[in-house]
Amino acid sequence: MMDWLQLFFLHPVSLYQGAAFPFALLFNYLCIMDSFSTHARYLFLLAGGGALAVAAMGSFAVLVFIPALCTVVLIHSLGPQDIHRLTFLFQMSWQTLCHLGLHYMEYYLQEAPSTRFYVTLSSLMLLTQRVTSLSLDIREGKVAAAAAGDVRNKSSLSERLWKALPYFSYLLFFPVLLGGPLCSFQRFQARVQGPSSLYPRHSFWALTRRGLQILGLECLKVVVRREVSAGAGLRDCRQLQCVYVMWSTAGLFKLTYYSHWLLDDSLLYAAGFGSEFGQSPGEEGYIPDADIWTLETTHRIALFTRKWNQSTARWLRRLIFQQGRTWPLLQTFVFSAWWHGLHPGQVFGFLCWAVMVEADYLIHTFANVFIRSWPMRVLYRILTWAHTQLIIAYIMLAVEVRSLSSLWLLWNSYNSVFPTVYCILLFFLAKRKHKFN
Repeated sequence: MMDWLQLFFLHPVSLYQGAAFPFALLFNYLCIMDSFSTHARYLFLLAGGGALAVAAMGSFAVLVFIPALCTVVLIHSLGPQDIHRLTFLFQMSWQTLCHLGLHYMEYYLQEAPSTRFYVTLSSLMLLTQRVTSLSLDIREGKVAAAAAGDVRNKSSLSERLWKALPYFSYLLFFPVLLGGPLCSFQRFQARVQGPSSLYPRHSFWALTRRGLQILGLECLKVVVRREVSAGAGLRDCRQLQCVYVMWSTAGLFKLTYYSHWLLDDSLLYAAGFGSEFGQSPGEEGYIPDADIWTLETTHRIALFTRKWNQSTARWLRRLIFQQGRTWPLLQTFVFSAWWHGLHPGQVFGFLCWAVMVEADYLIHTFANVFIRSWPMRVLYRILTWAHTQLIIAYIMLAVEVRSLSSLWLLWNSYNSVFPTVYCILLFFLAKRKHKFN
């Protein structure tokens, strides 16, 4: 059996996210009552983030505080056109060094890192999203840049700190410190500076609905976990039994993600950072990470990719895909593997995912041309739905098991048939497309 500690290491995050709920509701209530000045709101969110970081990460919290501080210094020291490139390089270098520390402990020392270090890495990855989102906004003129020569100005230290406060608060505010959809700086500012439009009754029913969804997912997860734990693992399964092991294990992973995403979204909503705030002209609206219905019913790998962890997918599209001139799809998945930590399973899994998306485009393009009758379209949709779910399960296991030994077991199982079929179809359809062109 695989190491279940690795599967459920995010559980402490749920506990800390739950503990932050009263403070999120308090922040929202104080905003409704208009009991807060703008500076007090920024300070409340920042202090909450600092306290939550220390509680969840312990001494490792300094690994999150340092890049946040350095980002604010860079924002106040550089011009708009230079900010993104340098903040991106610094943040990804810092995050990579921390991931290399994890590699050193896991693969060289053969020691299990502490849960707090895992939580720190997860928070650092989310910080990277906010840092690069903010730097892109500044470069594109969506957010006013701080004066490049602000450090040399004769303004007092207290004035400089007040100017830096919104950036510090955004990078470390507690509703998204440990999880949650990416919130843009414009939305963050609009929420902090404006009155709350979330009234208690409306907020109560919305949060109750999310709570019932989380409860249902957790109950289902208990059932699936018992089934997975009682059965054979990839090491012990035989032939087609391995397909069931892969599908059920991936189902457990997905239920865990869905539950966490709903909890994170609920915390953000409780604090008032919902869909009502901060949508500037030309900016995409607030999108929660979990679209469970689409993820479980789609027969398109490309659509699944866009809907899986939606805010992260949108961030990757903006940061990498739209900037890439050659092979933007491959660049996006390679960067995603880098951002996740470059474990062997992650490198293989994300490269496999890129190939599957490319195959998906071609397969469905040709199918739309050649499959005309209604019964054949229904049959085609059923078969491609099943194949999509099995390929996603294969990719998910590759990414989550991470180590070479576990990856080898996956490679040598019957499960490798499913991505292989798409690879073969990609090869022949690409040749046929080239011939048509």
